[in-house]
Amino acid sequence: MTINEIAKLAGVSRATISRYLNDGYVSQDKRDKIKQIIEETGYTPSSYAQTLRSKKTNYIGVIIPKIDSDSIGRMVSGITSVLSKKNYQILLASTNNNASEELKYLRLFKENHVDGIILLGTIFTKEHIKTLASYQVPIVILGQNVKGYSCIYSDDYHAALSLGRKLSKTSTNPAMITVTSEDVAVGLNRRKGFIDAFKENGKTIHKKNIKEVAFSFDAAYEACKELISNDKTIDAIMCATDTIAAGAIKYLRETKLKVPEDIEVTGFGDSKLSLVSYPSITTVHFFYEDAGIKAASLVLDKINKKEKTSPNLGIQLEYNLVERESTKKLD
Repeated sequence: MTINEIAKLAGVSRATISRYLNDGYVSQDKRDKIKQIIEETGYTPSSYAQTLRSKKTNYIGVIIPKIDSDSIGRMVSGITSVLSKKNYQILLASTNNNASEELKYLRLFKENHVDGIILLGTIFTKEHIKTLASYQVPIVILGQNVKGYSCIYSDDYHAALSLGRKLSKTSTNPAMITVTSEDVAVGLNRRKGFIDAFKENGKTIHKKNIKEVAFSFDAAYEACKELISNDKTIDAIMCATDTIAAGAIKYLRETKLKVPEDIEVTGFGDSKLSLVSYPSITTVHFFYEDAGIKAASLVLDKINKKEKTSPNLGIQLEYNLVERESTKKLD
């Protein structure tokens, strides 16, 4: 079945069929007739031909740092909820927190002519910026605030500041399990927020009590073990993510240290793990699904040239402090 045959059966011109297939103007009665013929015949337009006509592939490249993450899963859910309604499909690439893999997929998507890119970035090197600058399609960065690009990101610094202020009221010898400061959002901004909160109360987080780890449960377990082995007076551990917090709590429970009576522990992200952990983890809720929705909407607006504000838009999302069982209740 060809487009000419569909036009003949519907009693319209080939140009009218083309407008219908590309979402152009067609009167409602003709639109209904064309739809009926297409459904009856099972006609499927050639995606290659549509791409040639519209100069669009209807694919969005989405690059994520890892696949087994509650927060990333919620962001991807938000992205797909928007794109699927607009008949876009995502090409999903997971990099396992490997910067060179991110660059590889950025180049791969460029060669395969996607209509836009959503990048859930962690570390941005000079090579990243150089590669991004070579793109001619819209790019939205999710989770980081990178100068010169449209970004959807959380207020990591003030969220950590709020969490740190709570702990600084009860803790005298705090520790921190974080990630590399090359990750500006999770590593640098959250670390700075915690440190500044304790400074406000005239307290210090000593360098020996700060451990950098990978984004993993096992790495957090080992880091907590090292911290407690070196200083048994630590009374609070602030963790960069809920997964890291859960790994720390596992070690503390195995050593018969009580949470929060002996040591308070906090996480970040308000994941399902923070709810099922024992004790449940005091954390920060970020609106991850909303972030994904906003990122997808923004990249579509850019594709369709509908954005009314500056070409590169920065949207910072709010947060909520979620107090659970892993920290002490204040009188």
